[in-house]
This record gives sequence, C-alpha cells and structure tokens, in this order.
Amino acid sequence: MSPASKGDNSGAQEQDAAAEVTDGAADAGADEAAAEAEQAATEQAAAGQAPAKVAAGSAGDTDTAPAAEDTAAEGAEAKPARRRAAAASESEAKPAARSAGRTARSSAKAPAKKSKAAQASSTEIKIDLPADIFDASVNVPLIHQVVVAHEAAARQGTHATKTRGEVRGGGRKPYRQKGTGRARQGSVRAPQFTGGGIVHGPVSRSHAVRTPKKMKAAALRSALSDRARHGLVQVVDGFVDGDSPKTGHAVSVLAAVTGLPAGTASVLVVADRSDQLTWKSLRNARGVHLIDPGQLNTYDVLVRDRVVFTKPAFDTFVARAGKQEDEQR
Repeated sequence: MSPASKGDNSGAQEQDAAAEVTDGAADAGADEAAAEAEQAATEQAAAGQAPAKVAAGSAGDTDTAPAAEDTAAEGAEAKPARRRAAAASESEAKPAARSAGRTARSSAKAPAKKSKAAQASSTEIKIDLPADIFDASVNVPLIHQVVVAHEAAARQGTHATKTRGEVRGGGRKPYRQKGTGRARQGSVRAPQFTGGGIVHGPVSRSHAVRTPKKMKAAALRSALSDRARHGLVQVVDGFVDGDSPKTGHAVSVLAAVTGLPAGTASVLVVADRSDQLTWKSLRNARGVHLIDPGQLNTYDVLVRDRVVFTKPAFDTFVARAGKQEDEQR
C-alpha cells in the first residue's frame, strides 16, 4: 500500500472518531437538558404552576424538548394520584393503629389483674374437728323436723279475712221477717251474700312451733357432721390483712380456700360479730352468707354448699357447744 493511501485511511479514521465524540457530547447534552426540564416541571407542578416549555437552543435540543415536556406532564399527573394513595393508606392505617393500641393496653392491663388475684393465697388452717360435734350420727327425720319448725317460725302470719261482724255495712234488716215468701235475713253482710263476711277464714297468728333445745342442738350436730364427712367444713386464719376492709381481697382468699371461682358457690361464713373487718369485707359479696357463731342453725348449714369458720368464731362455737352438752348431761 502506498503512503498516500495510508494517509487517506488515517485521516478518515480520525474524522470518524471526531464524529463519534461529537455525537456522544450531543447525546450527553440532550440527557442533561431533559433531566433539568423534568426537575423544573416537577418543581412547578409542586408549586401549582404550569410547566414551562424549554426553548430549543440547537438542533439536538429541538428533539429532546418534547420528550422532556411529556415526562414532566406524566410526573405532574402521577403526583396527585400518589398523594391520594398515600392519604388512603394513612386513613386505613389509623384505625388499625388505634385498634392495635387498644389491644396493647388491654393486654397490658390483663396481666396486672391476674397478678393481683394471684397474690391472694389460701389461709386455711388444718385443725382437728371435735368428734362429738363434727362426727355425730346423722338423724335425717330430726333434721327435717327442725328445718320445718325453722321455716314455720320465719312466716309472718299476717294473713287475715273479715268476718260478718268486721265487714262494713249490713246493719239494717234487708226486709221484713214475714210475708214476703223469702227466707228470713238479718243482714246483707251475712256469709251467703256477695260482699259478706268470710266463714272460717285465716286470721293473723304465729306459726312458730316450739322445738326443744336438745333437738335443735342434735340436728345442728347432724348437719355439721354430714358436711364434715364430705370435707365441706373449713377453718381459716382470716380474710383481710391490715385495718381496712377489702372486699376483693377477701373474696379472692375465700375462692382460694374453697377452690371454686368467686360467686359460683354458696358459702356460709361464720365470724364473730365483733370481727367488723370480715363483716364489712364480705357482707356484700355474692354467694356469701355471714352469721355469728351464736346464731348458727341447721337450716343455714344445709342450704349452703360449704361452711367456713374463722379461727376465733370456731373456738367460740366449740366452747359454747361443749358447754351446752355438759348442761344437758
């Protein structure tokens, strides 16, 4: 190959390389212009202005300006849609967050209640029950007789009806004695007339039946013995700690002693009348009936599921029962 041809080829190559560099610079300038146009359109859309058209400074800019305007328009249209989607997602997220907060608060409170209830423990005292009171033979007919007498004594006995002498009116003889052909009558308030008096009606009276003390004591021993044989008689040290009444704590202690949920069983609590702390704590408790050891009777023992003594009340009852038994002998 001749030197002239070599020079021609190298010149052509140099021209091609220069053309490629020029095209690359033009493309880079076009990309930069498009990016600037898109950024300006976005800022104007955010400010609420219409996007301004980019002036064509050269032949290469003329081709890229429409593309930049299209991109800016798409961005301006897409931005409100994104805002609406974000607002919708926030409105949906707020109720979920609120419910989650409520659930968290409720779950945070629940363990506190459980832990508070768990603090109350059983205060039952293991004590030997006297055999003469809590291990006697069960006399069912005697128990029935004493319970019937107890219920009869609880009746008010205020029922009453009026006789012919108590009904208002009827003081005048309705008609003459003879000559009418009718039966002789002396008053329209006689029992055979409507509005008249009642014959042999109920009158106010007491239904109480006298029951000997020995029968009452024997029936009470029978009832307590029946409950004790089934493990339903218990003795506790106390229900409340401190000097102020606490119904919730007393009820939780009673539930721990009986092993039953609070309010599900009927419990007879025997406590001294002087023990005001126990009385004030349990007098309004559901399913709890308080009674003084001197008032303990067969009926209350039988209608309750369990009998729970406080230690002072148990000592008082045993001493009194032993004294009565000695007097009967």
